[in-house]
Amino acid sequence: MVTARSVRDIDYQLLPGSNRKTTDIVIERNGVVVVRSPLGFTPEQIDAVVESKRHWIYRNLAEWRDLNTTAVVREWVNGETFLYLGRSYRLSLVSGQEQNLLLKDGRFCLRRELIEEGGTAAAKKAFEAYYSEKGLHRIKERVNFFAPKVGVKITSIFVKDMAYHWASCDKFGKLKFNWKCMMAPPKIIDYVIVHELCHMHYQNHSDAFWNEVDKILPDYRERKEWLKFNGASLSI
Repeated sequence: MVTARSVRDIDYQLLPGSNRKTTDIVIERNGVVVVRSPLGFTPEQIDAVVESKRHWIYRNLAEWRDLNTTAVVREWVNGETFLYLGRSYRLSLVSGQEQNLLLKDGRFCLRRELIEEGGTAAAKKAFEAYYSEKGLHRIKERVNFFAPKVGVKITSIFVKDMAYHWASCDKFGKLKFNWKCMMAPPKIIDYVIVHELCHMHYQNHSDAFWNEVDKILPDYRERKEWLKFNGASLSI
């Protein structure tokens, strides 16, 4: 159960305690401060940790606001651009097309009747379905490539709407990925995959966790920074 708490002017969401040694504080993609604490910590102890990280939280929230100025508002007209695997493709509204959405001849071809009848909500669902279908195939392939290198076994993989999260995992080998990952370049998708696989060993962002990521992707810092500064633009 998630609990909403505040320390002076810092509002945060407290997740249930876990078998960790330290308190983990994360600024989620929606700007929410999320805290994960060790089992047995009292609310007062957690508040004290948040208070001690006040300046770090301020700095990262300010950075989050700056980064989110890059968010893109797209129009559903001929010539608008949409991202797929890091490349931009222009939109064409096509009459009489059987499929709702196709990537054909270097363009995203969207069935014109879909948007005329269902509006932008229907068009967004078509893109989400396309990214989810293509993403499941690609991500499964890459997970199967990286999982043995990380030394973990996967039981299931899903690609779905995850709001402001790129991905998640659990200790049973269940992986979930945001369909928006398919807008990023392939090397960034690989980073998200390896990141989650390594979380199966370490449910935190400790030095041990990042060392595990580094073993698989020695250039992970570059990929991490790319996602940090460009993530807000991966949206429809």
